[in-house]
Amino acid sequence: MARTRTDAPAPAPRLFRPELFRENGVVTGAFVPQAAPAVTQGSLADLPFINAYEAPDQIILSRRNRDGTWRDITCAEFAAEVVAVAKGLIAHGLRPGDRLAIMSRTRYEWTLLDFAAWAAGLITVPLYPSSPAWQVSRMLRDSGARACAVEGVDEARTLSAVRHDLPGLEHLWQLTAIAGDERGPIGQISAAGRDVSDAAVTERRGLLDPWRAATLVYTPGTTGAPKGCVLTHGNLFAEVDSALEALAPVFTADENGSPPATLLFLPLAHVLGRVVAIGCLRARVRLGHAPSTRTEDLLADLAGFGPTFLFAIPHLLEKVFSSGRADAERSGRVGAFDRAARVARRFGAAEEARRHGAAAGPGLGLRAARSLYDPLVYRRIRAALGGNLRHVVSGGSPLGRRLGTFFEGAGVSVHEGYGLTETSASVTVTQPGAPRLGTVGWPLPGTEVGIADDGEVLVRGAQVFGGYWDADRRAVVPATDAEGWLATGDLGALDDEGHLTIAGRREHMITTARGLTVAPGPLEDAVRSHPLVSHCVVAGHRRPYLTALITLDRRALAHWRDTAERRRTPLDELVDDPDVLRQLQRAVDEANALDPAAEGIRRFRVMPRDLSEASGHLTPSRELRRAEVMDAFAEEFHALYAEE
Repeated sequence: MARTRTDAPAPAPRLFRPELFRENGVVTGAFVPQAAPAVTQGSLADLPFINAYEAPDQIILSRRNRDGTWRDITCAEFAAEVVAVAKGLIAHGLRPGDRLAIMSRTRYEWTLLDFAAWAAGLITVPLYPSSPAWQVSRMLRDSGARACAVEGVDEARTLSAVRHDLPGLEHLWQLTAIAGDERGPIGQISAAGRDVSDAAVTERRGLLDPWRAATLVYTPGTTGAPKGCVLTHGNLFAEVDSALEALAPVFTADENGSPPATLLFLPLAHVLGRVVAIGCLRARVRLGHAPSTRTEDLLADLAGFGPTFLFAIPHLLEKVFSSGRADAERSGRVGAFDRAARVARRFGAAEEARRHGAAAGPGLGLRAARSLYDPLVYRRIRAALGGNLRHVVSGGSPLGRRLGTFFEGAGVSVHEGYGLTETSASVTVTQPGAPRLGTVGWPLPGTEVGIADDGEVLVRGAQVFGGYWDADRRAVVPATDAEGWLATGDLGALDDEGHLTIAGRREHMITTARGLTVAPGPLEDAVRSHPLVSHCVVAGHRRPYLTALITLDRRALAHWRDTAERRRTPLDELVDDPDVLRQLQRAVDEANALDPAAEGIRRFRVMPRDLSEASGHLTPSRELRRAEVMDAFAEEFHALYAEE
């Protein structure tokens, strides 16, 4: 059942081209046959033990020390820790099928607990550590969790505030180390299981199969109350194995034989973060965890760890690009940076065209220009991401060709994907051998994508979940139709080669007073690509034209203030600064120019405060809660129309 990577240089990428289905000349479906054998026995709980048996001395994880250095952990060491923690969970009276909730940032203990819980026959329930107390209470009550592990004091306080409403919650553990206890709470859990035999863990693992529930993951709640998605071991195996096939060059050694490694900073409460962790265990790729996403902390972790690939949201790549340009401004090299950016975009676009057979690729002049700027600009960009980075898999929101071609030209291949919690993360991805920037790629092997008559994206495959958890009935409610199709709620289209493009959520579409239908997402993403912009929210349903509310990135605004020689001006006063407004107008004009035939943003207003999770306007994964924003700023939107 193990899938072993090799340290030999990777061969040319294998392409998984889809079979296409057409109606009246339009592509309405794309299917890629299954590439990896289906898992028909065992569970995810077996992975640490298979790795320990087949490659006991191979490094599988690296754990960050307090001084910022990294300590490697072998397959055998990890399996031993999994056994110890699983025995502790059994000793605490947790039975097969019980729920263990984990409320923590991304850290080594999260992944350890995940696999230990599976080894003890449990079902894990991930919770965002930033979730408000009422939401934590609802999810714990809905899932029926008997135990919960939290990261630190803040999370423990959140849970303590609602524990009186959770009579079924019997155990609460804190993951961060306690003074005087070198091993910390994980060691305490393990200590409780000293008298439990290893055979008890083996017996628990033997009860599992691919069709049993592995985890209960709650949706981010962008369009309503979070719903619990029941994902089986088989769902997650299908997702991971398909992704390992489609992204094989990402998970294998480079041409110099350097082994792959990744630093995970996506939240493990999000299904994509979990899939990355499972995929690394499955492929025996070195995995590290970064709990802090503060720019300075993350950059330090990247420098110390040196990943060869990352899974990230476009926001990170936007910040790296903007920070590189800001550094160039401070040193008086912004002209060279902008020229290098144009060269990189041309190079990335030419290379993309070559791989699709549409052109010969970058010419000698373009290659020479790229070589000139590599030590001056591109190498600095790669250094900011750890120095060894070769691939980035991006998801969550559109990356855009402007940023995608830049990183391709700068020496970092970017692959965009699309998926839902209900589909165990991705169902499509742009493959290494055939990038199609601006799309979310082809279906993963074993996956079929269809487009309904009204444009809704439909998907089916072994990674699609069985249904939502109904706590009242204590049953799983199916969400697919009789043929296995899941209606995603997203609108999209397939091009002539089967690449999927997402327009946006059906309920987010705007119909203007003139009857024009507009997807706000592409406009918002284009405006947000400006360094000064943090968020952009477009409105205009049943209105004569589109408007937007824009919030500013305070770090970028502070940098702009310094370069504009206005150091004494408070940041809040720059919201109405004419020069700032002119820059934002240019960003809006450029966004409108992307599709001149479409409805554009006619008026906008800059808000004095940013949108945040704490304000209730963003989900923990930084997705926009559009309905909440529209309600909270109804007066501001109304004023944009009243001004004319």
